[in-house]
Amino acid sequence: MKEVRFFYDPLMAGELPSEEAHHAIRVLRLGTGDELMLADGKGCFYRATITAATGHRCTYRIEETLQQEAAWTGRIHLAVAPTKLMDRMEWMAEKATEIGLDALTFLDCQFSERRVVKEERIDKILVAAMKQSHKAWKPRLAPMTRLRDFVTEEREGDKFICHCYDENDIGTGGGKPHLFDVLQRGVPTTVLIGPEGDFSIEEVRLALQHGYRSVSLGNSRLRTETAAICAVHMMQLKNRQDK
Repeated sequence: MKEVRFFYDPLMAGELPSEEAHHAIRVLRLGTGDELMLADGKGCFYRATITAATGHRCTYRIEETLQQEAAWTGRIHLAVAPTKLMDRMEWMAEKATEIGLDALTFLDCQFSERRVVKEERIDKILVAAMKQSHKAWKPRLAPMTRLRDFVTEEREGDKFICHCYDENDIGTGGGKPHLFDVLQRGVPTTVLIGPEGDFSIEEVRLALQHGYRSVSLGNSRLRTETAAICAVHMMQLKNRQDK
């Protein structure tokens, strides 16, 4: 059986975006009459047929609209401080998209080793991962945001901050519950992951003042990208529709 190729077209205007057209025509050698599967990134697949493939242009005719049911409940938002080595963050963004999330924000924190992210490159990675994993929704990528601005913004649902401090260091006492134990199915959830040097104590206290809860990801000391993947996977396991 011939494999159906997935392409991303957020506008669905009858012509593939230039990069997608180049991939279809120059790389895959598709031509008039070949079938495509398009994703708009907003929850729909479209079965389409190429009507013309010339030069750098590829036009198509929609044959069928396939509205997709969400694969998970609630809303999964990951906010993470990027590491100095950006290839680790690119890997994280790719794998988190394959697992499934709704929004990704990069945080500028006190101990951040990187304060600039090439959003266009990350967005392309999100698109490629969305197509590879056959998802109809593309995660929303937010601009690099200062932690203070992020945590003081009003947000719906549950909010958690993962850090390595003892609660006595923060001044709250008690212990940190495991993230998976406090996640609620169907509730919009935001999880904060800090840089390699962790959040500062002041940043943790600020988040707690604005409704975030301290949580643990287990006893192991995890790298930033590993912690981010673990958090997304836990949120997915709690919210998957096939439970």
